[in-house]
Amino acid sequence: MQLRPTRVLDLVLNVIVAAALGWAVTRWAYSSFPAITMFAGASLLPVAAIETALGFVIKAKIADQHVGDGPHELHPINVARAAALAKASLQVGSIAAGAWLGFLLWAFPQRASVSAAEADIPGAVVGLLAGSALVAAALWLEFCCRAPEDPTDDSATT
Repeated sequence: MQLRPTRVLDLVLNVIVAAALGWAVTRWAYSSFPAITMFAGASLLPVAAIETALGFVIKAKIADQHVGDGPHELHPINVARAAALAKASLQVGSIAAGAWLGFLLWAFPQRASVSAAEADIPGAVVGLLAGSALVAAALWLEFCCRAPEDPTDDSATT
């Protein structure tokens, strides 16, 4: 089985479904929610930063052909693990962004009549941006984990 790049359509569907569920849950249970802080929204930003940096490291190792099981080389299983991390983060980021979007779709129109909604909007916007940043970082990491094209070995075919 071959691991394929994540389809953008799958991520868009995650966002749409999570936004619908987020809106419905917020509409139903907003009064029992705790206050939304900036920290709650920003919780995915450190993961996005780590995955971005990891992408640069892996891309450099692959470009320098330092992938293998020798000293100072990046073991191929670690590249596969990073690709799996990227795949999982794409799901988490798109679902989180969708959930925050659903929250915002409910809270933004309510801000005039519900004072708590006005106070919760900045944290939710940060959450939407953090989920989106995780998706972007995971797409970058997934791209960086791709194997380079195999060079054709003309001498082997003759």
